[in-house]
Amino acid sequence: MALPQAKQDALAARIAGLSFASEGWLGAARGEALARLSAMGLPAKRDEYWRYTDPSGLVAVDAPRAAVFDDSDESPVFDGIDRLKIVFVDGVFDAGASDDLRLAGVEIERLAKAGGADIHWARDLYGVLEARGQVPVQRPLAALNSAFATDGVLIRVTAKAAKPVSLIYVHKSETSDAILHHCVKVESGAEITILENGPAAARFSKVLEVEVAEGARFHHIRAQGRDHERRAVTHVFARLGAGALFKSFTLTANGVLTRNEAVIELAGDEAVAHVAGAAVGDGNFHHDDTVFVTHAAERCESRQVFKKVLKNGAVGVFQGKILVKPGAQKTDGYQISQSLLLDEDSQFLAKPELEIYADDVKCSHGSTSGAIDEVALFYLRSRGVPERVAQSLLVLAFLAEAIAEIEDEAIAEDIRARLEGWLHRHEH
Repeated sequence: MALPQAKQDALAARIAGLSFASEGWLGAARGEALARLSAMGLPAKRDEYWRYTDPSGLVAVDAPRAAVFDDSDESPVFDGIDRLKIVFVDGVFDAGASDDLRLAGVEIERLAKAGGADIHWARDLYGVLEARGQVPVQRPLAALNSAFATDGVLIRVTAKAAKPVSLIYVHKSETSDAILHHCVKVESGAEITILENGPAAARFSKVLEVEVAEGARFHHIRAQGRDHERRAVTHVFARLGAGALFKSFTLTANGVLTRNEAVIELAGDEAVAHVAGAAVGDGNFHHDDTVFVTHAAERCESRQVFKKVLKNGAVGVFQGKILVKPGAQKTDGYQISQSLLLDEDSQFLAKPELEIYADDVKCSHGSTSGAIDEVALFYLRSRGVPERVAQSLLVLAFLAEAIAEIEDEAIAEDIRARLEGWLHRHEH
């Protein structure tokens, strides 16, 4: 079916000012991504998987302005963690602020430099998982990213990394429009932790493609920045081999519009994939988690754990699906999405789904929305705990299940501290 003229015009306008590099293996991948995008067009509010989130700010020709937030009152997230730092300022690599890109057991290259080669290991990964993730649900903004990303990092892990790799995104221009694409290949038996933090730009598009080979382990923790007027759309595409482990956690505090998508395929027997998130929003805040997990092998485990705390008219969205393919016996799939509404003006929109074609599985999903437990609040107040402190304790207890998905306790404690700080700043 031909793309409607309105969608053709909108797409042509959006990509008119974007640069398209056509050399080397990357040029071929970009061309394939552009062909996918041209067949789909940009998302619109009437599309099924965008019915709860208006994509107009993400597809507009120019990025809406976003004020730069002064966070000098708080130390940078992950600041106490020994890590290799890679810094992007408004989507541009900052060599002066970054560490040397050398780490035992890890090969790191910039996409902008490696893309012009004729042969590269990332040729079999860049855009490949994104293309697989377009079925059965189209994800045109991911294809747009694959076609026009200006930079990113290519990480190949051959052993257990000596320390985490930290991707730091700095926002300095009120009109910046950043498009970054990262690829991570974790070889058999290897292990790495990827940290991400920062608001990145006024409008930010990021794709992370991750291939986790047999017996490998991949940990991903990110904290999306405090700049409130920013807009972001991110995609994580992952494919897991036999016995592989994938764990991803996202903390989101503030942001006018954030859409985080995760598309995970458990392709090898006994693979494990956990994806979790904690979001806290106040006022003009719209946060959307859209997750699609495919079980394509036997004895695999997946967990989706998402918690949102909303106040003063903030909106939270969760769209999560578990697909169990024929033959994926002994599947263990778990999905929970919950919101804590701190007033009557906020709302939580959820669409949990199960689609199962195997008969020996254990799958569950649940979604709830409610207010602070008055009984628990009374219990704390009756023991002398001030009301605001009691509310903060109950909020942190509500978010605890999602934070528990972080294996590194030092990082988990840092995340808890950030949440406590947010609650303190938004007490009134």
